[in-house]
Amino acid sequence: MSGMSLHGAGLGLRREHLADLRVAIPDAIDFFELAPENWLEMGGAWRKNLRHIAEHRPIVAHGLSLNLGGPAPLDEVFLKRVKRFLDGHGVGLYTEHLSWCADGGQLYDLLPIPFTHDAVRYVADRIRRTQAILQRRIAIENASFYLAPAIAEMSEIEFIRAILGEADCDLHLDVNNVYVNSVNFAFDPREFIDAMPGERIVYLHMAGHYREADDLIIDSHGADVIDPVWALLDHAYARFGVRPTLLERDFNIPPLARLLPEIERIRSLQQQHTAAQRHAAQA
Repeated sequence: MSGMSLHGAGLGLRREHLADLRVAIPDAIDFFELAPENWLEMGGAWRKNLRHIAEHRPIVAHGLSLNLGGPAPLDEVFLKRVKRFLDGHGVGLYTEHLSWCADGGQLYDLLPIPFTHDAVRYVADRIRRTQAILQRRIAIENASFYLAPAIAEMSEIEFIRAILGEADCDLHLDVNNVYVNSVNFAFDPREFIDAMPGERIVYLHMAGHYREADDLIIDSHGADVIDPVWALLDHAYARFGVRPTLLERDFNIPPLARLLPEIERIRSLQQQHTAAQRHAAQA
């Protein structure tokens, strides 16, 4: 495991930026995140570049295909490969989506899990098995979705909290996903964030999105973060304290320099809240 602690503001690692990062990693970037599925088979120059970055910054792994809520058996062979990757690159944190994405093959979409008691037990069991294989706690990310599950015995908030408790895992809070769902399903995003168990929140995501209509947002990760999402991050820090926070940019990827102001804005918010909390503790 890496001796580097995870803190501050991070950026999703993109191949488009590797040449610049090989020359110099900007001070504003405290860590990087990658999808292990995209790197497991990489060798040669790609692996050398990743090794160079891992020697200078912590790496977070954010999975895309574990299919925690899907009907197929958990892919334990894949998980063992992921463990070797995490150990080999000193990755301390692995997170996955609270969703399902495969049914006899990859669906290339993240679909909501029915909010039922049976689903809580099913998903929690798969998370516990995942943690046993990886030999580390994982964090699950609240997902964005566009159709409510056909079966619901509880709210999304109750569903997330129940799985966290049953599986004894951590929470990866995606602030933009909360905002997207709040527009698509007409709820108060601050109340949603307030209802999350702060003691389990270890990691946050920020991202941009695409507004299809007044009541429909698509979670694209292809645009700048908008002010209401920044306000939600500010609220989350005020409610729970500062946590490591990543800027996601998966499409319409601009030059690295173009993303630095948003990363610096995350760091600035973190510094403001850290200073305020320190002042309050001394008062």
